[in-house]
Amino acid sequence: MDESNLSEQWNLCLKVIKDNVPEAAYNTWFLPISPKSFENGKLIIQVPSQWFYEYIEEHYIDLVSKTIYKFFGKNVQLLYDIAVDSGAKKDGTISEPSANNTILPVAKPEFNGNKAPSVLKELDSHLMPQYTFDSFVEGDSNKLPRSVAEEVAKKPADTPFNPLFIFGPSGVGKTHLVNAIGLKVKELYPEKRVLYISAHLFQVQYVDATLKNTLNDFIHFYQTIDVLIIDDIQEIAAVTKTQNTLFHIFNHLYRNNKQLIFTSDRSPVLLQGLQERLMTRFKWGMIAELEKPSIELRKSILRNKIYRDGLQFSDEVIDYIAENVTNSVRELEGIVISIMAYSTIYNRDVDLSLAEQIVQKVVRYEKKTINVDDIIRSVCRHYNLEISAIHSKTRKSEIVKARQVAMFLTKKYTDSSISKIGQLIGNKNHATVIYAFRAVTDQMEVDKSFRAEMETIEKTLENKNL
Repeated sequence: MDESNLSEQWNLCLKVIKDNVPEAAYNTWFLPISPKSFENGKLIIQVPSQWFYEYIEEHYIDLVSKTIYKFFGKNVQLLYDIAVDSGAKKDGTISEPSANNTILPVAKPEFNGNKAPSVLKELDSHLMPQYTFDSFVEGDSNKLPRSVAEEVAKKPADTPFNPLFIFGPSGVGKTHLVNAIGLKVKELYPEKRVLYISAHLFQVQYVDATLKNTLNDFIHFYQTIDVLIIDDIQEIAAVTKTQNTLFHIFNHLYRNNKQLIFTSDRSPVLLQGLQERLMTRFKWGMIAELEKPSIELRKSILRNKIYRDGLQFSDEVIDYIAENVTNSVRELEGIVISIMAYSTIYNRDVDLSLAEQIVQKVVRYEKKTINVDDIIRSVCRHYNLEISAIHSKTRKSEIVKARQVAMFLTKKYTDSSISKIGQLIGNKNHATVIYAFRAVTDQMEVDKSFRAEMETIEKTLENKNL
């Protein structure tokens, strides 16, 4: 089709689009587009930037598709000629939607903060080789996340678990599990580009790219990834510009059937400062909680660590450590290392006496005897309520408040999972507990008198004055 006919046909498309979108949207998103060519059933239009066509794909692709089908034929294929951002030279990249109007990946150079060569280089996945599924000890508290992780590793982006969002407190094995996914994907699909990165490093790279005016290279690099793993996503919860960039990268990878995996120390709904649109996308796939290890799992982890390191610990020592080091896998393994170091340096036998000495020195030693019954009793006493009231279905504000406080404190002082807390306090569901935690957290931030109430209840618990 010659240039004049192409322009005429495109203007007919614009007229229809203008009648169907607000004037401001038309001026912003459609006037800057210019038709390049129409040959062999392919219509190429030029758009100013990567983000520009992603926005069109997200918000207007149905309208655009129907319109070009009307004037260019039902078998037309729409392609984008993407110019880089203002002030830079046009890169001539052509991106094309697939049959269901999702954008295919654009091959771009490895991102290193500088102008990169035109050919993709071998990617360093930054995966930690020791963190495999074989070395991940399974128990009741991590069985579901592990099962989901194995399915994702076998069929990345081809399960309902995309994105996969794994959350839990520090040291329970989130980094281990997502690395295991990456390593298994590389084993099964060596051609796939897998990248593990911390959210903090992602933020550093983004700032560096912005300062060096290489943001396009940064974005294009991440759009070449097949399996993107971002650890500790809470690190960018209040960083708006980085979240904006991640949002566009997420959209591109998700539309192109690439696997996204995130970890956090809390559920998405508890991430203060996280944009609603990102939170919504995290919920598209699977949100799995890694709970603190149960005592049986702690014993299994200790035995596994001791066996792998060729050590000899008695059952008495293992039981003592498992009963008193309750917070994380990382602490358990650290205790084993500390005991062996002390035993070697001071020529001591590894016995119960040495274990007690090391545990009390190395770990913030807290004999945690607070349970959910203690918490409910303390909360009800503080608010002058009968214990039965907190388990009732009533929606009276004073009882709802007490119930929320009890849920918050149970999450803080016990190893109970969110679903278990809901069962124990009023037989409520998972979402109610998450809402309670967020409500208490928010009120503590803005209400001094409420903070004082919480401090009083916690002192009562910690001093065991129940």
